[in-house]
Amino acid sequence: MHPEFLREMTDQRSREMRARAHQARLARLARLASVVSRRGRHPGAAPVDEADGFVIPVIPDYVDGSFRAEVAAGGASQEPAAHRAA
Repeated sequence: MHPEFLREMTDQRSREMRARAHQARLARLARLASVVSRRGRHPGAAPVDEADGFVIPVIPDYVDGSFRAEVAAGGASQEPAAHRAA
């Protein structure tokens, strides 16, 4: 067989296999998305206890760990507060 024909056939086969693999990946992602939406969480994750809830820790406003002073009536204060972060 002529090398150009062989090369073109190989390229065509490679393109078809890549397209097939891409379609299979999209199908897997769609199935996973439907499972996650049905369960409401990621498969394999530990059960979530809604009663516990998640508490966001307080994040300091300044590098030294202090918090911004209380907001004044006219706007926010730019001075760090006297207390430190825990």
